[in-house]
Amino acid sequence: MSKSEFTMSRRSILGVAATAGAAAAAGGLSLVAAPARAAAPMSGTPMAGALRYKVGDFEVTALLDGYLDITPEVVIGYEEAEGQRLRDKSLIEGNALRIPVNAYLVNTGERLILVDAGTSDALGPTMGRLPSALEAAGVSPDQVDALLITHMHPDHLFGAVDGDGKRVFANAELILPEVDNAFWYDDAAMNAAPDQFKPFFLGARRAADAYKGSQTLFSGEEEILSGIRPIALPGHTPGHTGYRFDSNGETLVIAGDILHMAAYQFDRPDWGIGFDIDSAQAVETRKAFLDEAVSDRLFFAGAHIPFPGMGRVVRDGEGYRFVAASWPYAY
Repeated sequence: MSKSEFTMSRRSILGVAATAGAAAAAGGLSLVAAPARAAAPMSGTPMAGALRYKVGDFEVTALLDGYLDITPEVVIGYEEAEGQRLRDKSLIEGNALRIPVNAYLVNTGERLILVDAGTSDALGPTMGRLPSALEAAGVSPDQVDALLITHMHPDHLFGAVDGDGKRVFANAELILPEVDNAFWYDDAAMNAAPDQFKPFFLGARRAADAYKGSQTLFSGEEEILSGIRPIALPGHTPGHTGYRFDSNGETLVIAGDILHMAAYQFDRPDWGIGFDIDSAQAVETRKAFLDEAVSDRLFFAGAHIPFPGMGRVVRDGEGYRFVAASWPYAY
């Protein structure tokens, strides 16, 4: 039966119920649920996260690398009463927000492009699940032929190499924003950074160096691959970049770390996070992006919006409200 041959309505439901009831009365059908014959064992591990969407002729698969717990001390501009109100609004117990780390695989029909590479083992045991998510999506790392990096933080770039510093994506071209690359290779910036952030510089260089033979740096917002152009979103890092995918009249913007804490920052886009290099600029960029997303009804994805992190945003009072995308893949 094709999709067009089946519709669900109140009349059809009542018809099915009446037919079933008549059959049961005649002794031809049992409506008593049979008990389960065997208990299924608990798996003990989470399932890999992979959900697939269509954007024009492009196929986009959201991939989950894992999660991090964020507590108020790293939130810039945080107010306790407002934070509690927003957690209550989202039914969050305790004061920690659990935020996902999402990556996105885009099959254009010509290229298989991974936007951000996950974390590997850089940020603890709740991260580094991207390889299993790719496997669940039916893709091997060797099939990926382009890595688009939004910025060079650990949860976006470090998964491009394994524990020995070797390339995970053997056939991929690493495509980086030139401004971000320059920042993470700047010894003066590294020396001025707090000690806990110095490994970010060293790890970024290690991952990028592994792809020196097949690496492209870009600047500006001209098309870098067919149907794909970068969008400068500075502040979180100097070269933080989103990517606009256009296909057959439809658009998706993968906006990286335009925000980190959905439960807070849609309502309070003026709040930042301690990982922002320039918090004031990050706030300005976030507000401008969300305003544009509202006016253009922009379909976008965020690396830290609850998985799969894809949807649209609308105005809600003085803030915004995220509207998650509906059924991922029509069939």
